[in-house]
Amino acid sequence: MIQIVLSSIALILAAVYVSSTIWRSGRTIAAYMSVAAIAVSASVEFCDLASVAGYLGDPLDWKRYSLIAEGVVPAAWLAFSLTHARAVGVRFVPVAQRILLTASLVFPASVLALPRSSFFYSPDFDSERILFLSNAGYVFYCGLLVYVVISLINLEATFSNASLSSRWKIKFDFIGTGSFLAVLIFYYSQGLLYRTINMNLMPLRSLVFILALVMMLYSLLVRGNGVRIAVSKSMAYKSVVLFAVGLYLVALGIMGEGLRYFGEGHQKTLALGVAFVVGICLLVVLLSETAKRKIKVFLHKNFYQSKYDYRTQWLQFTDRLASARQGEELMAAILSGYCAIFAMGCGGLFVRNSDSNEFNWVAGHELPGTAVVLSPDDPVLTPMIERSWVINLREDAPVRLPEQETYFTANGIQFLVPLFGPDRLEAVLVLGRPVNKNEQYLYEDYDLMKTLARQAASALMNYRLSEQLARSRELEVMGRVSAFIIHDLKNLVYTLSLTVDNGREHIADPEFQDDLLDTLSNTVNRMKVLISRLKNLPEKRSLELERVDLHRLAVDTAAMVPGSGVISVSGADTPAEADREEIQKVVMNLLVNALEATDGKGPVRVEVGSGSAPFIQVSDGGCGIPEDFLRTQLFSPFKTTKKKGLGIGLYQCRQIVEAHGGRIDVESTVGVGTVFTVWLNSGV
Repeated sequence: MIQIVLSSIALILAAVYVSSTIWRSGRTIAAYMSVAAIAVSASVEFCDLASVAGYLGDPLDWKRYSLIAEGVVPAAWLAFSLTHARAVGVRFVPVAQRILLTASLVFPASVLALPRSSFFYSPDFDSERILFLSNAGYVFYCGLLVYVVISLINLEATFSNASLSSRWKIKFDFIGTGSFLAVLIFYYSQGLLYRTINMNLMPLRSLVFILALVMMLYSLLVRGNGVRIAVSKSMAYKSVVLFAVGLYLVALGIMGEGLRYFGEGHQKTLALGVAFVVGICLLVVLLSETAKRKIKVFLHKNFYQSKYDYRTQWLQFTDRLASARQGEELMAAILSGYCAIFAMGCGGLFVRNSDSNEFNWVAGHELPGTAVVLSPDDPVLTPMIERSWVINLREDAPVRLPEQETYFTANGIQFLVPLFGPDRLEAVLVLGRPVNKNEQYLYEDYDLMKTLARQAASALMNYRLSEQLARSRELEVMGRVSAFIIHDLKNLVYTLSLTVDNGREHIADPEFQDDLLDTLSNTVNRMKVLISRLKNLPEKRSLELERVDLHRLAVDTAAMVPGSGVISVSGADTPAEADREEIQKVVMNLLVNALEATDGKGPVRVEVGSGSAPFIQVSDGGCGIPEDFLRTQLFSPFKTTKKKGLGIGLYQCRQIVEAHGGRIDVESTVGVGTVFTVWLNSGV
């Protein structure tokens, strides 16, 4: 009679939960998996009820139907544990869990393929309600037990990764499902120990099923369950469930023997029921953040010299900050660290704006954003800045502006923590909604808040400096690009200016006119190329390597330079793998430098050949380069010995040559001249 009442209540609650889940959660994978897990468990409950009641036909036939439903239990509950309150998606499910989910199809397949006698038999089921397991049944229930344990581990991993606010929403849901899975472990572990399934324990299972459904319904309908938690791989395998289940299985034999002294029937069931109810109540207490905080404070007050384990708190806070890679992650790490250490339900960060000098809201932990602005002159910040101390709004009660009062009161803000830089206040951290509202905060709390604030302020300052450095580097890159552009334009202007100077004397010469048109045409083409490359900034231009005859390239380049009459090119055809346009730019720059060094009078000699590698050598009899400058600054950007030079040309030349896998050698003597040798790859 008791079993009929308990099972009926459980089935009604299961139907209510299924309909409520579909109504509240809609057509989502998590909702479908929740419905499937509860529906399968309800099916097992109904078939087992029909089996033990004996009103609806052969009890063992109904147990056969129950066995089919139990065959779906591994897949249903494993899928439930992988989707319930989690971020759903294939990428969030580990490969091992996917394999287990696929392997769970073996359970229903084996039940459908093998006869009933392969799983269990019961000579006197009507009187003793005990099933004796055959070999297949023993393996079946051992496998089912393993899947239930894995499902419980998954649920624990989900709960461990949840934030404080998410835990508040899902706490009763997870206690309920965890309790039901725990009673299934106990129920099916009898098969592991005695090779039997004792259906006299059904009232216990039904009772826990009822409690689980009540808590799940409360969590769904009252607290809401729209939580999606991403479980980290590191947390997924840190489980106390494995330890607890192992301890339970080791003690199972001792407990099984000890329970014989309680007698048979309802006395045994009642004792187990009381034990599970007490265990569930204990779980509710231990998973309460308020209870845990009170216990922690009590233990530290009475058994430890200090309230906090400072080394542990410092290392954990440091790890949080070190794991942040971006500004948003750093601010979130600071807030979550403070909230975890001091058991706060929310926190916010106000950072000084360098332009307005006011503190604006930039990040929050379980705290909405706000337009409220804090100013260094505000009465609420003045005592904090003067004393460099933490403000407790409940005790210090500084004067607050109306909009600040509204914001602080609405969000339960209790603490203002200053984050000082080297010479001024850089940020203000606000903390509120303490988990234990009656907790007393003393100098230990304030000292730790202030100490952690120094580290947090240092991290924020480092991040701000790194951002400034990144911006400076971007500006530096743009400056270098501009300098390269100016240098290219300077070479083009130099070419045009020499052409104009020569045109004053030789404009009537037909040959000069032809040379003039060629020079202007080449200059226009080079300017078009420069403009096209500017359009593609900031994309990096790759080399367009091809087979190039360096001798022909040197001759063509020399012809493009005004005053080429003083330039002589010698050597043989020399093939190399190069970007024609870029290497031509290098030769052009070296020729222009040589002409400038000789005041345009020359002579300038170009030799092309192939020794250990293809080379182009440009030599002049000009003024030469000072030894110190040659040794330390010749190829440095923006360093030059020319009065109107930019110090870009040789730097650009070396960049181009090194991009080809080559090098530039220089020999120079002041008053004698300079020799530049460009070595390239043959490409053979």
